[in-house]
Amino acid sequence: MPHQVFQLRSEVPAPVEVVFRWHQRPGALERLTPPWESLTVQSYEPGLAPGTQAKLITKVGPFRVTWVAEHRELIENRLFRDVQLSGPFAHWDHEHRFGATDTTHSYLEDHVEYSAPGGSLGRMLGGGFVAGKIERMFRYRHATMLADLAAHQPYQENRPMKIAITGASGLVGKQLSAFLSTGGHEVVPMTRSREKSGVYWNYKKGEIDQASLAGVDAVVHLAGEGIADSRWNEKQKAKIRNSRVDGTTFLSNQLAALSILPKSLICASAIGYYGDSGDQPVDETSPAGAGFLPDVCRVWELACAPAASAGIRVANVRLGVVLSPQGGALAKMLLPFKLGAGGVIGSGKQVWSWITLDDVIGAIHHCIMNDQLVGPVNLTAPNPVTNREFTKTLGRVLNRPTIFPMPGFAARLALGEMADDLLLASSRVTPARLLETNYTFRDPELEPALRRILGR
Repeated sequence: MPHQVFQLRSEVPAPVEVVFRWHQRPGALERLTPPWESLTVQSYEPGLAPGTQAKLITKVGPFRVTWVAEHRELIENRLFRDVQLSGPFAHWDHEHRFGATDTTHSYLEDHVEYSAPGGSLGRMLGGGFVAGKIERMFRYRHATMLADLAAHQPYQENRPMKIAITGASGLVGKQLSAFLSTGGHEVVPMTRSREKSGVYWNYKKGEIDQASLAGVDAVVHLAGEGIADSRWNEKQKAKIRNSRVDGTTFLSNQLAALSILPKSLICASAIGYYGDSGDQPVDETSPAGAGFLPDVCRVWELACAPAASAGIRVANVRLGVVLSPQGGALAKMLLPFKLGAGGVIGSGKQVWSWITLDDVIGAIHHCIMNDQLVGPVNLTAPNPVTNREFTKTLGRVLNRPTIFPMPGFAARLALGEMADDLLLASSRVTPARLLETNYTFRDPELEPALRRILGR
């Protein structure tokens, strides 16, 4: 029986050597994996040398399936090929074809020969479904590659940087590490385990391997207790506050003591800094609000003072509601919305200042590379929406009704004090500093953003 064939070609405004090298670097497979798929990269050998393998975990219905692909052919700047050894397809043979159209432009063409499982019956019953999934996946891959290359292009002439990241295994840290690595930078994770590669540090014990920080150009500090991981009580609130303030203070002091200072420290913060500001627009010049989260954010940012005093450029990136089906608020909302049980929270009038995960990592990269960015930088999309607008848009994207509201009192019963700060507070945040420094948003509007990251 003949295999089915899928082919997609994109013109790329970059030299073929740059495009091919991007695919060879660590992190490429992570960047190319669609966020809506239940697909996790378990192991991957960068470089694409014949005989190396990639192992992924995927789901076929309720079952976990290990997908193992092996690289079989490599011709520099022309093609590489991988075939499935085991996994969800009856057959999978994938050629990545490259070519130069001139010295500054090239093309990428993916050519896949595949067979769905189940033979003729599988092809008859599920062939169209599988073909649709493959097309959505590869269109996402091409768009992501093009956007990543465009983000790195202005800095191609700069030397690669050595960048240390705390929280590198988290939602933001994983994709930021992959994005920076594929851009040619050396990423060094900062870890609390002596057994893992990277820079060992443990602020609770006052320990850090300073020698491993030698030569670091920038530090991105993302680590901290998850704000929405557990119901708030005094003990949990202390953990949230201390993990940010104590960890940042320790790290800032250690960076300040290095004989050769990193050029920049990009430290995570949150738009919780502004508190409940209603419908009034706020930007980086606005004062802190009142309450638990504003107080945490304020002292969290002040904890960077030792690094700033030593001459390290500090940017405090205030993250909005980060949208990704892989984690955070959107991941928690997807199941009830897919079941048709989603609805407006509280009055629905509260403004949610959102940003996609790709724009978070793009904006952090922008802060690393841009010496003008000092102090607070809002990481939010330029078009915030009300909760009612968010609810209706997500329902439309998922093609589901949104008729089950959650009154404010019900949110408070379920989440306690956290509901007021995270779900019912209103904050119309303007990303003024990003706009002033010409950051280009991948996802400025909500509905196209949700369709892109949910594969809809």
